[in-house]
Amino acid sequence: MDEKTAELRDIFVETTGSESVTERQEESPGSLTDAPDDEERNRRVAELVAAMRERYEFESDLSNEDLRRVVRGFFDGDTDAELAAVLEADADEEDVFVARTDLHLLRESDADASFPVDELRSLLADGADDEACAAALDTDAETAARHRRVVEARREATRANDRFRADFEELLTDSNLSARLAEDARRDGLRDATEDIETDVSL
Repeated sequence: MDEKTAELRDIFVETTGSESVTERQEESPGSLTDAPDDEERNRRVAELVAAMRERYEFESDLSNEDLRRVVRGFFDGDTDAELAAVLEADADEEDVFVARTDLHLLRESDADASFPVDELRSLLADGADDEACAAALDTDAETAARHRRVVEARREATRANDRFRADFEELLTDSNLSARLAEDARRDGLRDATEDIETDVSL
């Protein structure tokens, strides 16, 4: 039993008080049968990647197929090095980083900087290039460029209401599935409980 399966089982047991799944619960509407299969997920992710590439000016020169792999691997928890190793292109971690920022897929660690990021935002707003930012922030141009990409990606994502990342997440994570399974289990548990109530009403 993998970790996700164990989590779903725990949700079921907690909400129903039962460790067994009845035949009716297995066949209830809105269960696992409505989830897209892996081929369908890949197709939808590829469509979203193409839509983003058409809407935004990508710096990445990876193919759309490799960008799809970056999306899948990101939500599988792969590191940039692990992602670079499975791409068709001869890519390194920096190539994956650029692709991720194009796709609005940021890690918490991307925001870690040795200088105040607010100062970088102000410099960029004033039109400063990477070299000017590096000089003002006492860092090198490569580091300034990396954090510029993070700032720009975050700004683009915010303007789009994080729509693309949310769409990727909905397709590739079990968060919605878990919530749906829990709701199905609660509903079935309530139905079983009410069926056991004896009514004795005299009119």
